Amino acid sequence: MRLMTVLGEVPAPRGPVLVHEHLRVDLRGSGRAPDPAALLDDEETVGGELAALRGSHGLAAVVELTGLGMGRDAAALARISERSGVAVVAATGFYHGRFHPPYVAGASTADLTRRLVTEIEDGLDGTGIRPGVIGEIGTGGERPSADEERCLRASAAAAVRTGLPLATHAHLGRGGLVQLDILTSEGLAPGRISIGHQDLLDDAPTHRRLADAGAYVAFDTIGKASYQSDEVRLRRALDLIEAGHAARLLLSNDVSRAGYLRANGGSGYGAVFDSFVPRLAAAGVDDGTLRMILHDNPIRFLTSGEAR
Repeated sequence: MRLMTVLGEVPAPRGPVLVHEHLRVDLRGSGRAPDPAALLDDEETVGGELAALRGSHGLAAVVELTGLGMGRDAAALARISERSGVAVVAATGFYHGRFHPPYVAGASTADLTRRLVTEIEDGLDGTGIRPGVIGEIGTGGERPSADEERCLRASAAAAVRTGLPLATHAHLGRGGLVQLDILTSEGLAPGRISIGHQDLLDDAPTHRRLADAGAYVAFDTIGKASYQSDEVRLRRALDLIEAGHAARLLLSNDVSRAGYLRANGGSGYGAVFDSFVPRLAAAGVDDGTLRMILHDNPIRFLTSGEAR
């Protein structure tokens, strides 16, 4: 198995993989209430934190889900990967409606599909660096807007055409089942789909329905206490594991602004390893299952989608 990373195609790494992070992102926006703090552009600090996690926890790879309209910088991702020694998988795709590039509103599904396929085949931001994932494809509520639905359908079509997996942004965890229905209606297999931010949704039945359908369930905002307590995240993760769906659980932190970095007082990229995994272990999750969640599941999602 091989991964497409910002430094080229490499054999699948053996250590833990964070499936939803941002290493360089600009979410300040240009609407009525732009958020001046929603910026992450400190390559040195980010690279240093990843290198430290490589040393302390064996961090092998990061899936970086900064897409179009989010301040993506593929060249910066390559520099961070080189400095840290951690493989980085870059993305193409459209976030939720507030961050869509202006051309989305006037584009057909076929137009948007062609744009994504071109990035996948030719590279990102004029660098020739190819993405290894489509995402984070966003919706802002229980149901997507018309533009968001076209982006979902285009992303699914591009994933089917190119073989890349697809990761979503379900705002506050809502609308994941609708996302899955739309994506699979375009012919994309559930095992190629990760439904994002499900740890923000305190709804075990929805998590089970996603996993029953064969999709990955991303608990990917670990440590963000202002959105959800890790106690709730822990209970819902254990529910999923106890229901027999450990092979569909993905973990990450979704660091998306400078304030989340450890150097700035945040929980950083290590919250999964430093606090959440030890709590899973203390609750009785065995080492083999933890290795599956941290390594096997992400690699399977990125490469084949089929549970083993």
